Amino acid sequence: MASAKVSHTVKSASEESKVLVVENGKMVDVQDKEITMEGLCSISSYDQWARIPVSGPLPKPRYKHAAAVVQEKMYVFGGNHNGRYLGDMQVLDFKSLSWSKLEAKIQSEEPSDLTGTASLPPCAGHALVPWGNKILCLAGHTREPTESLSVKEFDPQTCTWSTLRTYGRSPSSCGGQSVTLVGGTLVVFGGEGDGRSLLNDLHVLDLETMTWDEFETTGTPPSPRSEHAAACYADRYLLIFGGGSHSTCFSDLHLLDMQTMEWSRPEHQGITPKPRAGHAGVTVGENWFITGGGNNKKGVPETLVLNMSTFVWSVVTGLEGRAPPTSEIYALKSSRKSGVPSGQLNEPETNGLASVAENSSRGVIFEIEELQDEKTIKRADTSKTLLQAVKGEKSHIEEKLNQEELQSSRLKQELANVETKNELDLVRNQLSAEEARASQLENEISDLQQRLQKMETLEKESESLRLEKDAESDDSSSGSNQRPADKGFWRWNG
Repeated sequence: MASAKVSHTVKSASEESKVLVVENGKMVDVQDKEITMEGLCSISSYDQWARIPVSGPLPKPRYKHAAAVVQEKMYVFGGNHNGRYLGDMQVLDFKSLSWSKLEAKIQSEEPSDLTGTASLPPCAGHALVPWGNKILCLAGHTREPTESLSVKEFDPQTCTWSTLRTYGRSPSSCGGQSVTLVGGTLVVFGGEGDGRSLLNDLHVLDLETMTWDEFETTGTPPSPRSEHAAACYADRYLLIFGGGSHSTCFSDLHLLDMQTMEWSRPEHQGITPKPRAGHAGVTVGENWFITGGGNNKKGVPETLVLNMSTFVWSVVTGLEGRAPPTSEIYALKSSRKSGVPSGQLNEPETNGLASVAENSSRGVIFEIEELQDEKTIKRADTSKTLLQAVKGEKSHIEEKLNQEELQSSRLKQELANVETKNELDLVRNQLSAEEARASQLENEISDLQQRLQKMETLEKESESLRLEKDAESDDSSSGSNQRPADKGFWRWNG
């Protein structure tokens, strides 16, 4: 199953751009410098894939690779090419839309010691996550598998790789997993482990302490799988979509509440997605765009979008039944406006521009997200725009109303649970007091029994002494009536 990594940028109303990266569907803010991408901004059609010309030597066709955006450049590392693992680092400059190849170094435990120009061992099915001005690399399949999952760090300024020390119990080595950035933690789910065993375990890495934790969850988790997509909504909910096993692909949607650690299956509306694995996902506000992937027989052409607040699926567009040429950049400008989910930073509503390059079989290599020009919106038909705005506002209000009703119902249930819990606590306290009182009475009875036994023993001893004294008194009185013989002997008359 081919994997895909997605990245995008979003420009705010102040014309300052925020570069974001999506790893299996998670959008992360990387930097705030303005990016001028004339090739991307020239797209005029909405909800259609358009090819973007690029320069420089094109990377080899690949899948199961990883990508991350740092400082106006996208770094693509590793992957699988015709059954062989790759270890090269390719860079796409967003300003010039040109490709180049980096020669990376490996840093040993000594900071000043660099081991030549060799890169990391070739790998596939790994994950790249931007963290500040550096990039973290996790997991992946290599020719010589390791027992535990390692965390590498790439510094774009020095073009060096280093291994980070982690604490706690590291997950077992795997590939094809999802890695989702949630605040200051990385959430790793599923994948394919040693011996091609499929996984559905959940591990969390605290990036501040670099400590691994494995949490116990409730509910029914997704079945073991790899090459799925994952996204974080409202800084609280982890969504898992699709993926595959060795014999089938999935189209199910799962949700994990990261506060209660409970899995659930949300009831979705709209179209029913086709099973797929190796697809890519990117979040724009409360919309989760899914594209690429396949079902072990053919590629899935539809690009989907899920409204994560209402769980409504819809089709954005297709790829006309075929994948675009290998290593070419394709972009899509979305007409959908993105609401801002609660719990995230407030940003102005934007329309999206996404670019993507796909491999020759299936699966997206990467995507770029960009705000459309406000002047383009003004060129649209005024009445149609107003109608769409009214409908959109109505739908938005209805969604918010439904959310408030659900929240009110949850609060009422929680209040009832608290009241019931308080009553139970009162009964437990009374029962505990009665148990303590009964225990005290048992102790007093036991003490009285011991005293009674001692008294009975004393009475027996007293009675025994009295009997002995009486016996001695009888012996003394009988002895006084007999005559003793001379010299201490009794006389005997024969």
